[in-house]
Amino acid sequence: MVSGGGAAEGRRFKVLFLCTGNACRSQMAEGWARALKSDRIEAYSAGVAPCFVHPLAVRVMQEAGVDISRQYSKHVEELDGIAFDYVVTLCDYADSKCPVFPGQGKRMHRPFEDPIRARGTEAQVLAKFRSVRNRLRAFVEGMPENLDK
Repeated sequence: MVSGGGAAEGRRFKVLFLCTGNACRSQMAEGWARALKSDRIEAYSAGVAPCFVHPLAVRVMQEAGVDISRQYSKHVEELDGIAFDYVVTLCDYADSKCPVFPGQGKRMHRPFEDPIRARGTEAQVLAKFRSVRNRLRAFVEGMPENLDK
């Protein structure tokens, strides 16, 4: 488990981004962490009720230069045995249903609205996906320092 000062110099943090379906927010967060912080973070994503990677999440990440098209939706149980430094829940449902990771890292809740629930024209829905993508990028850019705050 990480405490106070964080991981030893040169060691990468293992971070799990957890959401309900592992379709959008957690996939984008994993993509950003791999693209921006692979020197400091070993990123994973999963869901408590996985389904698919949403095509609009893939699209808006591609627009930003990050390819998440090879990522797949997985259940958190598929990652059993990995000692995470941090488990970051990105939605309220995942926070309430998150399994316990005994003796492992710090768990925290950082909710982001679900762009899959956006309604309106295609342009309006894409705008919501882009907004969440950009806020997730800002969150990941502050990692790992912002995880202990």
